[in-house]
Amino acid sequence: MRAIIPTAGVGKRLQPFTHTVPKVLLQVADRPIVGHIIEKVVAQGIRDITFIVGHLGDRIQRYVTRRYPQVNASFVEQAEPLGLGHAVYLGRDLQRDESEPLLVILGDSIIDADLETLAQSEGTDLIGVLEVDNPRRFGVVELDGEFISRMVEKPEHPKTNLAVVGIYYFNHPSILFETLEANIAQGIKTCDEIQLTDALQGMIEKGVRMRLLKVHSWLDCGTPETLLSTNHELLRRRFMDAAFPAARFENVAITPPVCISETARVKDSLIGPDVTIAGDAVVSGSIIRNTIVNEGAQVHNARLTDSIVGNHAVVRESALRLYVGDNSEIVFG
Repeated sequence: MRAIIPTAGVGKRLQPFTHTVPKVLLQVADRPIVGHIIEKVVAQGIRDITFIVGHLGDRIQRYVTRRYPQVNASFVEQAEPLGLGHAVYLGRDLQRDESEPLLVILGDSIIDADLETLAQSEGTDLIGVLEVDNPRRFGVVELDGEFISRMVEKPEHPKTNLAVVGIYYFNHPSILFETLEANIAQGIKTCDEIQLTDALQGMIEKGVRMRLLKVHSWLDCGTPETLLSTNHELLRRRFMDAAFPAARFENVAITPPVCISETARVKDSLIGPDVTIAGDAVVSGSIIRNTIVNEGAQVHNARLTDSIVGNHAVVRESALRLYVGDNSEIVFG
């Protein structure tokens, strides 16, 4: 099985952080967003992964090749933001075996799904779906019994609240690529983009059977608020019982859950709950709650709540809530 992970999104809603860091490399809990996704894919025995890259794609390539040497990674550039369908289509040439199943999983959200059931799909394609409160923001599926009968991208009047949340399994990847190619050639767009949802609807019309893939949770990482929410959820799932040797820190009190990189330096501070401190960060004389302190950042004599501090940014003295971009310096007092 091969996987395609589209990672070319610019992440406008996460600026200023995404001016200098690809959205998928923003930290949540113990690793960047895309690292959580790669871990899930590799856990299923998948080693051939194609990354569709765009904005700052060289940084994604460096991260993947350094952190995951066991992955047979390939990188394809999406030079223009023409849509998710177009991004997936760019991975077609690396699908050498038409009978090889294909997993597509978006690189900008963290999904907990029953991936172990993929091999039992009995020839049908599977689409990850979750019930949501506002389905107009998503591709939406309609059902006929156990099979998907229709898919509509961002409908004005959705008939169900079953939203497509970014994970797809194809037993028929050749039909997927044929349909995407036809849509691109004919200029078929929704919201001015080549949509994957439109291609899936075309496949249904060709007789491809699709069922729902059970998704337990979908953690959005699209805004500063949802990035912090996802960080909160991952920390509570995995780091409630994390232990930190007393000798590692000088005069530090920790309220779990907290994730502190082994290369971070923390002293004279109250940390937690719901705090991530990434590699090479330095924190001193501070009180920090529900905050992500990214790689190489410095926080001195500050009070931070509900905040994000970018890579190598510096915050000194007092603050309450901040979204501080990379390489910035904020001084109060």
